[in-house]
Amino acid sequence: MFPFFSNTPLLILLSIAMELTTMLYFLASSFFFFILLFKFFSSPKRGRALPLPPGSMGWPYIGETFQMYSQDPNVFFSTKIKRYGSIFKSHILGCPCVMISSSEAAKFVLNKAQLFKPTFPASKERMLGKQAIFFHQGEYHANLRRLVLRTVMPEAIKNIVKDIESIAVHALQSCQGKPITTFLEFKTYTFNVALLSIFGKDEVKYREDLKKCYYTLEKGYNSMPINIPGTLFHKAMKARKEIAEIVARIMATRREKKEESYNDLLGSFMAEKAGLSDEQITDNIIGVIFAARDTTASVLTWIVKYLGENPTVLQAVTEEQESIVKRKEKNGEEIGLNWEDTKKMPMTSRVIQETLRVASILSFTFREAVEDVEYQGYLIPKGWKVLPLFRNIHHSPDNFKEPEKFDPSRFEVAPKPNSFMPFGNGVHACPGNELAKLEMLVLLHHLTTKYRWTVVGDKNGIQYGPFALPLNGLPLNLYPKYQ
Repeated sequence: MFPFFSNTPLLILLSIAMELTTMLYFLASSFFFFILLFKFFSSPKRGRALPLPPGSMGWPYIGETFQMYSQDPNVFFSTKIKRYGSIFKSHILGCPCVMISSSEAAKFVLNKAQLFKPTFPASKERMLGKQAIFFHQGEYHANLRRLVLRTVMPEAIKNIVKDIESIAVHALQSCQGKPITTFLEFKTYTFNVALLSIFGKDEVKYREDLKKCYYTLEKGYNSMPINIPGTLFHKAMKARKEIAEIVARIMATRREKKEESYNDLLGSFMAEKAGLSDEQITDNIIGVIFAARDTTASVLTWIVKYLGENPTVLQAVTEEQESIVKRKEKNGEEIGLNWEDTKKMPMTSRVIQETLRVASILSFTFREAVEDVEYQGYLIPKGWKVLPLFRNIHHSPDNFKEPEKFDPSRFEVAPKPNSFMPFGNGVHACPGNELAKLEMLVLLHHLTTKYRWTVVGDKNGIQYGPFALPLNGLPLNLYPKYQ
């Protein structure tokens, strides 16, 4: 899934803790600067006609970071909303920010690209690459988005259903009969699907090398950008260089075979009309892997949890999937899924939608005001971060009746406009959502028709970092259904 070209930087705190010794000098030398910066941002400037939104800025530099991340972040948000309303100011991760929790405000921020730009931690920008789609707007971003859409729209991905199915079948077979951590196994599945969509048939040859390098790279995504041997950032940048070298080898091989055409994402990027340099291609390949992996794996993990907790829903999904198998057997059709089959899974699709709503993998995203912006009588100053709070929108009783209840039937009717935004909104909305849905449908087909499972340990806990997950990644035992 390429969903999500936005991200919650929850692991920054963990990285700070692990690299605290390295950080001490930096914090000491910067302390007085941040006091001045805090005072500058936390009080209205002279001449401002509009007030800042209500709220609290906390301590200098630290702000309210620890209050937010020392608990379920959603409790922090809910407490603030109850006290200040749907728009309020805060100060987290060293940045003054405005948080918004209404559908209308989220639509405004996400659709006004001329006023708000995507923003990410410095370490992530350097690791993904400055030319990656996440960090740009305007013509360059629009061109990249067209190139990505060319390979992940229905007309393109309907041709790789069989390949995705093969990856799903192998992934589940490798898990059966032993204790597994659901999230970790699904990360491997979504990683392999991402490589398939990017490199096509070339991915098999380079899969293990890419996996090894990327696993090292992702550990440093939210670390402080201190390039000293031994730090997570240094190790990650070394792994990034190795990934770039692998991509360069694949591109060189393809250029030697001029007569062959490639319908994968790399082929789209390498096309002469795309007008991309090798550096731009590499940055965006790494970016797509980043966007495609953890979010989809997180959603699948929550789906397994919710199906286990709701037997009637699991039965309905299983019956729907088994009916596809029985119909194909009755009609003498080829065994295995095709694109048309995935369009006959309305119940399973509603389960995916409801999981996206209830779990709200991306609790919020970051934008930055590129100029002073007036909204609802308040000033959002230039340079301030703006956080649309997706989870609060998805869990608002104004948008969904009994919002904490898992009820896929609510999606038998389309939700209110701008009340359901699991893939974002506007020009930076996830272009790969169709591929994400497809890989989830394919895996759920085989999971529910061929396997049963039991959860091991605590069934109710939740962990955060960077995505909300069932505790410990949902350990379970997977068994063949008919054995």
